[in-house]
Amino acid sequence: MRYLTWAIRLLFFLFLLAFAVKNTDPVILRFYFGLSWHEPLILLLLAFFAAGAVFGLVAALSTLFNQRREIMQLRRELKEASKAEAAAALQPPPRDVDA
Repeated sequence: MRYLTWAIRLLFFLFLLAFAVKNTDPVILRFYFGLSWHEPLILLLLAFFAAGAVFGLVAALSTLFNQRREIMQLRRELKEASKAEAAAALQPPPRDVDA
């Protein structure tokens, strides 16, 4: 199974490498105020892919922090409940009073 995983990774890498070699033509990315960026197409694709990955990670961070905060709160509540349960178990049972 491990060799299959590495074979798939190697094929994916070779596919991306061939894609990069085929897309080395220079392109012009035009900005406002007459600014432009002259780079090979693959560099622009890589830059925008990396920027998208960074934006995706930043968007996921808020969810991650909220989940961690909730987990910590639930752990505190569980610890308090187990302490209360242990304290209740240590108390002697109530006596039965027969009339």
